[in-house]
Amino acid sequence: MSKNKNVNMKFVVAITLVVAVILVAVVVFSNKQESTSTEVKQIDITGQPILGKKDAPVTIVEFGDFKCPACKSWGEVIYPKLVSDYIEAGTVKFSFVNVLFHGKESTLGSIAAESVLERNPNVYWDFHQALFDAQPAENHHAQWITLESILEIASGFPEIDQTRLKEDMEQQATMDRVKHDDDLVKEIGVSLTPTIIINGNIIEDPFDYEGIKTVIEKELKDQN
Repeated sequence: MSKNKNVNMKFVVAITLVVAVILVAVVVFSNKQESTSTEVKQIDITGQPILGKKDAPVTIVEFGDFKCPACKSWGEVIYPKLVSDYIEAGTVKFSFVNVLFHGKESTLGSIAAESVLERNPNVYWDFHQALFDAQPAENHHAQWITLESILEIASGFPEIDQTRLKEDMEQQATMDRVKHDDDLVKEIGVSLTPTIIINGNIIEDPFDYEGIKTVIEKELKDQN
């Protein structure tokens, strides 16, 4: 074989290898782009607050913390879209699991919310939203979830018996419900809030609404 043919052959091999590497990179990148969720087991929402039709084919579970700024932001940006696009249409139901990543304040807020859920379920979601609304826009680490602040929030709801709510918080009356949520957080391996799970699929980016819609639509299609 001549020297020129040797050079040409090496050039062809080199080009082939480069093309192969590019193709592999494109496939990997494409797969990464298409993957918006990681599958886990279906979440049992028995005893959890539920918004929407109980027989809706798709279940969205938020693992959230009342003291978490990202959870408040998610509730302002993504949650209303889910309500208008899917929950009100009856195709999706929504549930919330308390996460205690911020210690005593998270626990107190969760105890209060569970008390309202138990005694006044019709106003739970409004009270839930009011807790997030009370979260300060700055200095998130400052103590703001206190017995007094929760009672002040509750004063906006005539249905809530503040004396009972105060007793529930002081006596940790709903701690068993809160502990159940904490056990579920550990079982699933939740490490960030908010964590959004749709029919057992953990959403990689909870603020990617198009990605969320993709998973919902796939789940709805699979139900048919």
